[in-house]
Amino acid sequence: MYTNEMKRAFRSVTCPIDFKLKIVDHEHYIAVQADEVEFFRLPDADKRTAVEYMVKVKKALEDNGAIVLLVREVMK
Repeated sequence: MYTNEMKRAFRSVTCPIDFKLKIVDHEHYIAVQADEVEFFRLPDADKRTAVEYMVKVKKALEDNGAIVLLVREVMK
């Protein structure tokens, strides 16, 4: 389901902070996964920026036909 157009859309959204997302391609939807530990280590202002980035990625993928869930990788 994760098409080349979706890959380009994901890469077109630039994160202004050092924060990474992982794309997990499930059969019927795409999960945009954030690392919980990495997120909670960010200062408050950067957390806000990270959330805005995740929402922009979600929208970019949805604009290209994906069903998207924002998820977090749980602390171990």
